[in-house]
Amino acid sequence: MSAPQAVAAIIPAMNEADRIGATVAAAKRIPGVDMVIVVDDGSNDDTGPLARRAGAEVITHPKNKGKAQAMMTGAFALRNREISDADPGVEPTHRALLFIDGDLEDSAVNTAPLAAPVLAGEADMTIAILPAQKRRGGGFGFVVGLAKKGIAELSGFEATQPLSGMRCLSRQAFDAALPFAAGWGVEAAMTIDVVNAGLRVDEVECDLHHRVTGKDLKAQLHRAAQYRDVARAIAVRQVRRLRDSRLRDKRNGGPADAKKETRR
Repeated sequence: MSAPQAVAAIIPAMNEADRIGATVAAAKRIPGVDMVIVVDDGSNDDTGPLARRAGAEVITHPKNKGKAQAMMTGAFALRNREISDADPGVEPTHRALLFIDGDLEDSAVNTAPLAAPVLAGEADMTIAILPAQKRRGGGFGFVVGLAKKGIAELSGFEATQPLSGMRCLSRQAFDAALPFAAGWGVEAAMTIDVVNAGLRVDEVECDLHHRVTGKDLKAQLHRAAQYRDVARAIAVRQVRRLRDSRLRDKRNGGPADAKKETRR
């Protein structure tokens, strides 16, 4: 499959009215980006109208469906557009998919290094490594540790920032990651699935700044939900690997250890 020639920035957002305009404006300045899609995921503020005013195409979920579903909504809408824009009988040209958080504001333009390797055909998925944030907090140490361990055990990939949401994917990498894991498990699951599909994954340093979760009760509940979703995504893939291993053993006449025991 040939490398994409352009990039679509897809921004899942909920209640980001204070930041979405600046984020969209910055995303439009990324080299190669010719379309910005904001998926307004059940906001009860002006996220959608402000994103549209800033120049984004906006898709609205009347009710919140979660980040993973918002990401898929944007990517599938783009796919339908690309198919309809293609000449009859001609294979559609698919853009690279650059997923950006809605709270990056002006720093969103600094996701540009994520797109370059995908456009050059040097990587199928790139993951942003963020610098230390200006406001303390948001480390999610126990969640990060769980995600790192799960990714390494299930794919062999050593992730620096396994929960980083800023990523650029080829359409092939996107398809390999479907269906996305629900909730906050989407990033860890995506890395496992893309690596296990035999595709190339690189981490890229990006100077990005976003809202950081604090340490109050709401933040602690958020971390607990993250841990639950990451654990669930990893567990699903552990079960899948065990199932696939058993199917391979069955096709090959049983586990190797069992064959040795039978020969004895």
